Amino acid sequence: MEVRAFAEQILCSESLDEKLKPASGDFTDGSPGDSVDVREPARSDDLKFAPRRMAASMPRPGAFKDVARRATAHHIFANHELQALEVMARVALLFPDAPTEFRIGLCKIMQDEQRHTRMHAERAAMLGVEFGSLPVNSYIWKKSLEFKSVLDYIATLPLVFEGCNLDHTLEFATFFEAVGDDRSAALMKVIHRDEIEHVAFGMEWLRKLKPAGQSDWDAFCEHLEWPLRPVKAKGEVFQVEARLAAGMSAEFVARLEQEVDSGM
Repeated sequence: MEVRAFAEQILCSESLDEKLKPASGDFTDGSPGDSVDVREPARSDDLKFAPRRMAASMPRPGAFKDVARRATAHHIFANHELQALEVMARVALLFPDAPTEFRIGLCKIMQDEQRHTRMHAERAAMLGVEFGSLPVNSYIWKKSLEFKSVLDYIATLPLVFEGCNLDHTLEFATFFEAVGDDRSAALMKVIHRDEIEHVAFGMEWLRKLKPAGQSDWDAFCEHLEWPLRPVKAKGEVFQVEARLAAGMSAEFVARLEQEVDSGM
């Protein structure tokens, strides 16, 4: 399947089933076409982005004994995964001149995002909340509207959002385990393992695309748009080993671990 056709399927389909439909065959990139700047993805009415501050908030860990609150958490995660999928599709259309190897690798990760969206949506439904029954935010998508280069994408999505998820996935796994929801905990651990590969993809391409002689850390920081900054790339319990497994250098991991939120 052509990279462009796969990206268009995801961005232009209102149907969730179409957005999550797996690609047919191996990916090719023979017809990347012209750059297209998609400002908003097509979505069904029940999944259109809600006005600011209208979307459901992530429940606090102490609320996870309530089945409905756990379902809400999965609903929110499903929307996060769907936005990541749509952002990746947007990048494929916005930067047709990016290396073919990058674009095909991106599509393979998009297939993981399809699966993650489906996993969370199905688990939310099992717990009593259908995906689309709660308002959803557009935070991740809106960050993509600021991208001016592939490096902007790499710093933002693989290295901040997915990097932070190296921590969040295991944090939420413990929240689910604490209330006996082993199925939800197992789901989070599966996604954690995938996120290691996604962050590794980001680190690989950060190194390939940054200027020669520039450090990984400086390239990462240079391509973050405020209010994103390195401290946003980590959760409460910092997973050192996961980051090393994702190809971050010990120096990069140490600098990230030392980052504090100045609030500036």
